[in-house]
Amino acid sequence: MMTLTSFLLGAAAMLAAVWARTRFLSFRAQRPEELAETGPVFDIRRHLNGPIVCEGVIYGPTGRVSSRFVADFEARWDGNKGVMTEHFRYDDGSTQDREWRLSVGNDGAIRAEADDLVGAGTGTQSGCGMLLNYQIRLPESSGGHVLDTTDWMYLVESGTIVNRSQFRKFGVTVAEIIATLRPKEPAAA
Repeated sequence: MMTLTSFLLGAAAMLAAVWARTRFLSFRAQRPEELAETGPVFDIRRHLNGPIVCEGVIYGPTGRVSSRFVADFEARWDGNKGVMTEHFRYDDGSTQDREWRLSVGNDGAIRAEADDLVGAGTGTQSGCGMLLNYQIRLPESSGGHVLDTTDWMYLVESGTIVNRSQFRKFGVTVAEIIATLRPKEPAAA
């Protein structure tokens, strides 16, 4: 009986430690207010506007690279409402087209919709960062799973945006994306 009690106490302590790490020390624990007084001010209406080039790497559940991509984005705003279209080209030759419908409140709150989201994404921009949380449904060719997503973008002094997104299923990280976004250079005449 003592062995079972020790095992259960050990398991409870381990679960508590994992919960505390996730809640207070992990990527998901970062809060927008922590960035309120940092770096250049990120305003998605200004910095995610016009033609944009995105380049990134997708990591699988073990942390190994599973794919790379280059994408062309086009974002247009009418006041606090915007639409951003995305055309991805993956290293295996496949392509994907997506469209975000965005709105920004006067307080910096963000609402995001896309055809592959379950419900709407919500977030905020603060200081040099922007946080967006949403559930995304993968294409059927990728299993059709619904993943919880934490999506952070950070504006750096050069005007480049660094994006880090984590995707979870049942609380376990199953994928991560690291990408950069920058204004597309005009084509040479």
